[in-house]
Amino acid sequence: MSIGLVIQEKSFQSGFLQEDFRVIYNMKHIKVLHNPAAGTSDHSREILKSQLEAVGFECSYYSTKETDEEEFISDRADIMAVAGGDGTVRKLADQILNRKVIRKKPPIALLPCGTANNIGRTLNIQGTEEEIIGRWTNGNIQPFDVAELRGVNDTNFIMEGFGFGVFPKLIKKMKSMKNRSEDPEEELELALKTLHDIIVSYKGRDCELVVNGKEIFGQYLMVEIMNVQSVGPNLNIAPLASVNDGLLDVVLVSIEERDTLASYVMNRLKKGKDEVFFGTSIKAESVKVKWNGKLFHADDQLGEQKKKTEISIWARKGVLEFLV
Repeated sequence: MSIGLVIQEKSFQSGFLQEDFRVIYNMKHIKVLHNPAAGTSDHSREILKSQLEAVGFECSYYSTKETDEEEFISDRADIMAVAGGDGTVRKLADQILNRKVIRKKPPIALLPCGTANNIGRTLNIQGTEEEIIGRWTNGNIQPFDVAELRGVNDTNFIMEGFGFGVFPKLIKKMKSMKNRSEDPEEELELALKTLHDIIVSYKGRDCELVVNGKEIFGQYLMVEIMNVQSVGPNLNIAPLASVNDGLLDVVLVSIEERDTLASYVMNRLKKGKDEVFFGTSIKAESVKVKWNGKLFHADDQLGEQKKKTEISIWARKGVLEFLV
């Protein structure tokens, strides 16, 4: 199923960015989608509304726990703000991209307060909550690519990354754990330690790819098609990725590179989130991939294929917009 991106590309090419900037600069109404379960910051309704009203926004507040996803989009809103993590951003993007009737495509303003915040890190959204919200009044737009998928039943796009191997196995393992910490840093530490153990024991799988028309075969621990720089527990495996170049970064880690990947995860654990992994990475407009295994992930969503199916992935340039 197509996500209907051609019209938006045409609008962008015909001057959409300049026209949209004028709308944002004069906007009044901002709709806040808050995930109260994300992170540990105290983003209460009252605090968020007071911060937004302090810089001149008219604000309406919705908790993601009390609002149906179909109600996320509002034609009344000039900006859709997310106070939450990557999963909440994805839910909003799903409504923007796949909703059949929408009069306008609002930009997304992100207040990262999830566990990993890979989208916010790639967009370089930093500072205190007041500083981030204050910058929204400047109307600075960052176009954001989305990758379209074909061959997967449960979703038709990715914002962060799609892949096979050790990372989807990590997602499955983490989901099965009970009594996990609610502290984001402790959660990331647990994920990294668990991932290291998986890397050491994972047998690897055969994979066939067509990248930029060139066939690639091998046995891999990890195959990731990235749209942003990091995935999962802030694994910075695509440090050269851009959110607005119309390209994907294909990251391949062979079974011969097991020690290299394991060492990276340990260094990431010891040295922090800025530690990068410079493995084999290929820039691509489109990718076809067949993985000899069941588990895959699309962003933070775990999926399972019943047979070795060809999955097609291609970049769509600048179909979403973020305030930065």
